[in-house]
Amino acid sequence: SSGINAEWPLRPGGTPVDEVQSHRIRITLTSRNLKSLEKVCTDLIHGAKAKDLDVVGPVRLPNKNLKITTRKTPCGEGSKTWDKYEMKIHKRVIDLKSPSETVKQITSISIEPGVEVEVTIADS
Repeated sequence: SSGINAEWPLRPGGTPVDEVQSHRIRITLTSRNLKSLEKVCTDLIHGAKAKDLDVVGPVRLPNKNLKITTRKTPCGEGSKTWDKYEMKIHKRVIDLKSPSETVKQITSISIEPGVEVEVTIADS
């Protein structure tokens, strides 16, 4: 044996090579349109699995239901009829464990209009 530990990668001069630091990355997706949100989720997960990353998700968080009830008539006269409007906001969370350069490549996919992507990086 030459005395070199196989677990420690070495540069030609004999100094250890810094390993690429892996981060915990959380991608939060929000949208009003469920189909486009699910499409972006599957695209992100397929891209991450193609690069052999640890993927957890998509975790489906509860919807936000925004409701507005208003009178139909602009003045106050007439029968008291009401309009009800509702907007649902869907949210998904995907957790990855990878270097930050790889996440830039994964998130560079074409994202559907109306889907907001938020990427937070935490050191592991």
